[in-house]
Amino acid sequence: MVKRIVAHIKTDDLSKANHFYQDILGLDLLMDHGWIKTFGNDNEAKVQMSFATQGGNNTEVPYLSIEVDDVDEVYNAIKKSEFEIIYDITDEDWGVRRFFVKDPLGNVINILSHS
Repeated sequence: MVKRIVAHIKTDDLSKANHFYQDILGLDLLMDHGWIKTFGNDNEAKVQMSFATQGGNNTEVPYLSIEVDDVDEVYNAIKKSEFEIIYDITDEDWGVRRFFVKDPLGNVINILSHS
């Protein structure tokens, strides 16, 4: 039985993740060994893996999807930052409100809340 799935995202500069994942998204720094940083929280989460041919509404497939309590709050924080929104905030037919942003490592991230 799978207990946990951890995403390992390659970067040449670990510090680039701090502002986006810690300051804006509110994740805690759980581990820092100098060569790897792990951000997360103590919440219980479902294990999910998605495989897709497109990201919905003919968007590109995002690298990660991150569900948040208040997508509008995160959207406003991202708008005030230097991060590029590549798919504007949208209420989708399948019951999510979401937007896509490029993280500081260049990955497309889907930020969403369920309606």
